[in-house]
Amino acid sequence: MNATVAARQPVTWHYWAISGLSLLWNSFGAYDYTMSKLDPAAYFAAMGLSPETLAYMEAMPSWLTIFWALGVWGSFAGSVLLLLRSRHAVTAFWVSLLGLAVSQAWQLSAGGMPAEMTAPPMLLMTVLIWAGVIFFIWYSRRALAKGYLR
Repeated sequence: MNATVAARQPVTWHYWAISGLSLLWNSFGAYDYTMSKLDPAAYFAAMGLSPETLAYMEAMPSWLTIFWALGVWGSFAGSVLLLLRSRHAVTAFWVSLLGLAVSQAWQLSAGGMPAEMTAPPMLLMTVLIWAGVIFFIWYSRRALAKGYLR
């Protein structure tokens, strides 16, 4: 073994459980992003969202879509990297947090957000997304410190 490469420590069952749940959770975000880009009218209609919400989402500036993508795909990549036991999972989750923060800051400051996007179920989902990203940053940093990642 190369002296510069630290050996990974064996992981516990809950590491695999949390990593798997992370992938499931973040797969929903990836699905949501993909459907919102491929067929937004049908996807939003299937979710019962109004044409106003569709118009709002389609009017987002293109630069904001980049940050939305960083948020979604950063978390998805972080989940895959956790399963691969890569230290880069930590960075991917930080990238996700950056994307989420910029996206949310724009939504809160731009105005004109449809009322259904500020309804309690949507606000709860936003809180869960923030909590998830923060948890996965914490967990991946902890896994790195314990030697689970290399």
